[in-house]
Amino acid sequence: MATASTGSAEVPLKFLDKPIKADKTTDIIYMMCPMHLLTIQQKLKEIKVGEVLAILTDYDGALEDIPMWCENTGNEFIGVVDASDHYTFYIRKLKD
Repeated sequence: MATASTGSAEVPLKFLDKPIKADKTTDIIYMMCPMHLLTIQQKLKEIKVGEVLAILTDYDGALEDIPMWCENTGNEFIGVVDASDHYTFYIRKLKD
């Protein structure tokens, strides 16, 4: 299993076989660090605890950034679907 690492900690990188139902989707294709994480933080404020946010991105750095961001913020990284031209990440909001 692949992992995302920031030096001292590693978070399992879960690839999903197919997309899952999301309560809200945000398209951040062409957006790079740190704007993609700031956008995710803003979009999570728009959904309720327990709901799922789907994030569309083509930024390869997101494979490390988003799982680690979830770990650091206390949200659940559900997994990622690798399409031919972008990734779709799924995050479950666990707290306000």
